Amino acid sequence: MSKFEWASKKPLDELATLYEANITLNKSATNYFESAYVVLLGLDKINKLIAVKPVTKEKISLGYIPEEQRHNITIKSSYSRVCNKLFLSEVAELMNLDFSEKNSYKFKAYWNKDENALIIDLNKEEV
Repeated sequence: MSKFEWASKKPLDELATLYEANITLNKSATNYFESAYVVLLGLDKINKLIAVKPVTKEKISLGYIPEEQRHNITIKSSYSRVCNKLFLSEVAELMNLDFSEKNSYKFKAYWNKDENALIIDLNKEEV
């Protein structure tokens, strides 16, 4: 009897690709942002983590989140994208990423229920 493992169409791992001006999330990671109106971006320099936190329109209407902390997210059927060149230049400096040498860098990501955010682990680069 054969021991087949059937392939899935859906990538099982959440992946984030960092470009010079944006973060692109794969389909698996995008699923967490379907109800997001905007996102918050956070950087943990000590543990080398990025947090991408979805924020609903209802939360925005409460007025707690300053305008300058809100980042637009573009959601497509197979990916999503958050643009912020200034934030990514800070990440590039922290991690010694050279976008003139390499167009993009892929990192593993995971959902953190306590933070209610997708965590991009800059210690786990996909090759």
